Amino acid sequence: MNEEELKGRTKRFALEVIKLCEALSKNYRAEVLGKQVVRSATSVGANYRAACRGRSKPDFISKMGIVLEEADETQYWLELIQEAGLQAAESLTALAGEANQLTAIFTASLRTAKSNLQSKI
Repeated sequence: MNEEELKGRTKRFALEVIKLCEALSKNYRAEVLGKQVVRSATSVGANYRAACRGRSKPDFISKMGIVLEEADETQYWLELIQEAGLQAAESLTALAGEANQLTAIFTASLRTAKSNLQSKI
């Protein structure tokens, strides 16, 4: 998957999370968790774009670390939404799966970037 495809994928992911949150009931728990998951999901794509514009390999690695943290955090909020009974597990399956896949992609990318940096030293 190339950079542009991954940018599109992270944006689609954020949009799907936004749609999910719009469908949540309007109570305190849903609003708190909804805001958190929207923040982290939209941050994945925004920080990935920033990483792609990194000024150096160490800058890229640092920003990719943030991307990975945000993807993992999004998984956490999705789990809480499900376990709090705010949304049925079936409706979260695809989003949770995508969050897991993005986390795996960014983990692998970060490992590769770190390895490449080490081999140049």
